[in-house]
Amino acid sequence: MAVYTDVSDEELEEFIASYDVGALTSFKGIAEGVENSNYLVNTESGRYILTLYEKRVRREDLPYFLGLMQHLVARGISCPLPVKDRSGRTLRELAGRPAALITFLDGLWVRRPNMEHCHALGDALAHLHLAGADFPMFRANDLSLPGWGALGKDIGAGADEVVPGLAAEITKELAFLEQNWPSDLPDGVIHADLFPDNVFFLGDKVSGLIDFYFACNDALAYDVAVCLNAWCFESDGGFNVTKARALLQAYEGVRPLSEAELKSLPLLARGAALRFLLTRTYDWLNTDENALVRFKDPNEYLRKLRFHQRVKSYRDYGLGKH
Repeated sequence: MAVYTDVSDEELEEFIASYDVGALTSFKGIAEGVENSNYLVNTESGRYILTLYEKRVRREDLPYFLGLMQHLVARGISCPLPVKDRSGRTLRELAGRPAALITFLDGLWVRRPNMEHCHALGDALAHLHLAGADFPMFRANDLSLPGWGALGKDIGAGADEVVPGLAAEITKELAFLEQNWPSDLPDGVIHADLFPDNVFFLGDKVSGLIDFYFACNDALAYDVAVCLNAWCFESDGGFNVTKARALLQAYEGVRPLSEAELKSLPLLARGAALRFLLTRTYDWLNTDENALVRFKDPNEYLRKLRFHQRVKSYRDYGLGKH
């Protein structure tokens, strides 16, 4: 269970009493999630999520994340809304951790997305990008190319403990991307972590986007590449071009990709695969085996990286235009 900070009944009752949400009626820890401690909180006015931000989330980034959610909700995006206390604050402290109370969204995430789910995701992602266009705050992506190099150095030869020869493969891929990484692509606010467990559905309709704690400013098409990796591979490792076509066509129905973005898509997909290969490898090597988090297999993203290395054109992702 991914709750790292325990909160007593008395602490939580006092915390909730400072909001206009009615009295606390019950609460329980939420097992899913690996970065923060999350509780489902029931009050007299309804359900909420209480998040305590753990050490991997920098306190100075929290105004960006909370402000972005407020901005997106105001632009019609269904995502959690930070609740203001009676003093107008969304960021508080509880049990020695920064904390926020946010609204609860109905829906379930799908463990095996189908073509309709991928289509709905592409549409939602494009609307997210448009809605974030006038968000005034800025946060650099600390898990883009410079961050990958630093992670690669931290991992070093230890990568070979995960997969023999992986250290050299990472070094080679980093050198390639540093030489070829695209610049001057359209940029803006991206989610950067829009995996299936961060998208809620009611039927085949998106009911909400959650977990904005990697959100930042970067190339919009990089966010598309993250989603290609997260949504369009099957459990056997095969790439499902039908799902990719559905995702990309739906995205372009709202926000058409430029010629430069299309040409860069295979590179961006390689970068996105390397990003998650690196973070999974680092966590595999550095997380205590008794930790509450569930290890994620780096091999999954090594296979995806190798697939994208063979891709010659964005057309291989199912788009047959331009």
